Amino acid sequence: MMLESNNWGRWGGADERGALNLLTPSVVAAAASSVRDGRTFSLSLPIRGATSSPAPTTVPHLRGRPLPQHFMSVDGGDYAAGTKAIGAGLKMCDDALIVTSHGTTTHMDALAHMWSGEELYNGHPANRVRSYGATRCGIDKAGPVVGRGVFFDLPRLRGVQHLAVDDRISAADLEACLDGTGVELRAGDIAVVRTGWPQAWAVSPESYWAGQPGLSAGGGRWLAERDVCLVASDNAAISGLNAHQGADESITDDLHMIFLWRHGIHLAEMLWLEELAPVLTESARADFLFIAAPLAIEGGTASPINPVAVL
Repeated sequence: MMLESNNWGRWGGADERGALNLLTPSVVAAAASSVRDGRTFSLSLPIRGATSSPAPTTVPHLRGRPLPQHFMSVDGGDYAAGTKAIGAGLKMCDDALIVTSHGTTTHMDALAHMWSGEELYNGHPANRVRSYGATRCGIDKAGPVVGRGVFFDLPRLRGVQHLAVDDRISAADLEACLDGTGVELRAGDIAVVRTGWPQAWAVSPESYWAGQPGLSAGGGRWLAERDVCLVASDNAAISGLNAHQGADESITDDLHMIFLWRHGIHLAEMLWLEELAPVLTESARADFLFIAAPLAIEGGTASPINPVAVL
């Protein structure tokens, strides 16, 4: 029996979308009022080249994870074969992309990504997760995410370029980020947490891999209690990581268990927030329209995304 607060059964026994159910038409319409001047920002890390080139090593990623591979071929426009009028002069490029979502690029975790015991979120049987996909709580059940993003700029709060490797963000820190902004978290909001950690990659991969700052369990529970529908961050695991790229928390305090398993709150990791942050600071804003759509990968435990902020 689960003793901690959770959202199991809140949206019915068959629910596989979790807190994304909070994005009702009225909530989405209200979020649109966060658009004031129409500026847009991509919040995604780039996917560069193939592993046979040095390109992927210029993008932050977790050590040892298979890197994205992007291949491209140029041919003579075979779709126009037999069309004498245009076929001879046409050229065409085809792309092939291989991506291991977790830990290598900007992505969104499905509710089937992590669980405890024999049950997924909402009590769905864990034996429905197989090598061919998760037939319960997969990323294809999420759908598009359109809501109000609320920005928590921890480096700005601390007065640093990026957080220290062992920094764990508390509930009090999150509250302090919103002090004076006039913004309060509402049900269905997307919490966007900046640590600045991708900047450590510019120093060296070893600096980036030394560990990572992130949310504490207390900070995570504070967000869950306020009914956010998605938590997004520029680090690799939402929580902090140690030098072995693992979390030190117990299962009870593990943020993936708090968010994904207990509360059905999807996670988006490895965002790029370094262009958005100074604009929000200059305009004294903490909210914006957040848009992200995972690919409809049937049974996927995650999907690459290109989140967009609209100011």
